[in-house]
Amino acid sequence: MQIKNILVVCVGNICRSPMAEYFLKEAHPDLHIESAGLSAMIGHAADDKAIDCMNAKNIDMRIHIAKQINAELIKQSDLILVMSHNQQKHIEQTWPFAKGKVFRLGHWQGQNVADPYKHDQAFFNETCSNIQSYVSDWQSHF
Repeated sequence: MQIKNILVVCVGNICRSPMAEYFLKEAHPDLHIESAGLSAMIGHAADDKAIDCMNAKNIDMRIHIAKQINAELIKQSDLILVMSHNQQKHIEQTWPFAKGKVFRLGHWQGQNVADPYKHDQAFFNETCSNIQSYVSDWQSHF
């Protein structure tokens, strides 16, 4: 199956999923990539610490605005990347038609992505580096 639409999901859609979204957009400008949250902080910009770590990688995500996941976003997506097994289970239970296209971002390394929300900049930087590594693992798959 040709991957054209990718949805990246975390909880609030202000830290992890936007970072992954913008790494993917940089690597694949030809694909449609967006992110959403399971309990999104709807209308909020990305967390300042997430913006800082992405700025350090020369990626500007200041235009990001958090949004809530919904059935329409899931239907439009060929691949849904989540941060943990629990998020994968939640999406597959809430929207059974999503089964088979939901994977952890850290799938290839068998890793979840820890939530840096309300942690210090060092934790954000580590999370950002992990996300960058997990995103690069997906490169050969689409």
